[in-house]
Amino acid sequence: MVFNKYLLHWNYQIVLSLGIMTLLCTCSNQSNRPETTDTPPDGMVFIPAGDFTMGGKSSDASRDELPRRAVEVDAFWMDATEVTNRDFIAFVEATNYVTVAEQDIDWDELSKQLPPNTPRPPDSILAAGSLVFQSTKAPVSLNDPSQWWVWTIGANWKEPEGPGSSIADRMDHPVVHISWEDAKAYAKWAGKRLPTEAEWEWAAMGGLDDVKYPWGNDPISEAQDKANFWQGAFPYHNERTDGYLTTAPVRTFPPNGYGLYEMAGNVWEWCSDNYHYHAYNLNKNMDRVSNPVGPQDSFDPQEPGVPKHTMRGGSFLCNDSYCSGYRVARRMKSSPDSGFNHTGFRCVKSK
Repeated sequence: MVFNKYLLHWNYQIVLSLGIMTLLCTCSNQSNRPETTDTPPDGMVFIPAGDFTMGGKSSDASRDELPRRAVEVDAFWMDATEVTNRDFIAFVEATNYVTVAEQDIDWDELSKQLPPNTPRPPDSILAAGSLVFQSTKAPVSLNDPSQWWVWTIGANWKEPEGPGSSIADRMDHPVVHISWEDAKAYAKWAGKRLPTEAEWEWAAMGGLDDVKYPWGNDPISEAQDKANFWQGAFPYHNERTDGYLTTAPVRTFPPNGYGLYEMAGNVWEWCSDNYHYHAYNLNKNMDRVSNPVGPQDSFDPQEPGVPKHTMRGGSFLCNDSYCSGYRVARRMKSSPDSGFNHTGFRCVKSK
């Protein structure tokens, strides 16, 4: 699990003298309510073909969201909601699948991405676990995610906050602590796939014209009833005006114009694309890009040696002071074997 090495350093001060990964953490030509004569797959909604301008559209756009580019996508089906704990249980019971967070860290694999001669930490530190958010008691530097992320032995999708926690009363919440590898495995079992970034961004706008958020352009200060995100001062004071400290049940907030729920906030959603900081520059000489699937290679200047995939949509932790992840154009990234208690996914199916 690539990201785990940073938490080993943060929480145990072992051997890792590494830089800390910076964790976060369009024009439509379609009507709001598309029509199709096909019967939708169970739990999915139809997303029409169309063209739009992909990328950051406001002053808070990140450099990796630029330059904006013209994109067209074919029609497809998309899960109306994020994959829930109930959905994931069905997958695990059918396949006996074991998620990355439930497996001990493979030191032989991890050491390949560490400086030469890095000493092996104790086996107890390499035990299965995942990253759990923990609010701070006072303001801290937002450049240091180790202040609020805690490597927690025993944390996984079944015990989201670690040993002793449970999803018994969260069957309709999105499944979390899901790596890209886990999401791919589920999608394959379900006869689906992960969305491309272009598909995700197009679908998130819900048929609206070049909007900033899935609900339109209403400012985030007026959106407490539209999405699950952090209200207040991150990461130490959450006013919970949206009603939730962590995840919310799916279908809690209003759907967008295509009938998609929680396309902003709740949990980050994995996409199929490799993450590349300069992805939008790679096709800058083309007038229009058709059905882009992302670059062949991954590149993150913050961690050049670590391959990553993209995530979209933000989470319950997003706040304008930190990541503004609820913007439809916002991109996030992580290694394919990393997981957090604010990371999940939804699937798509080609038309």
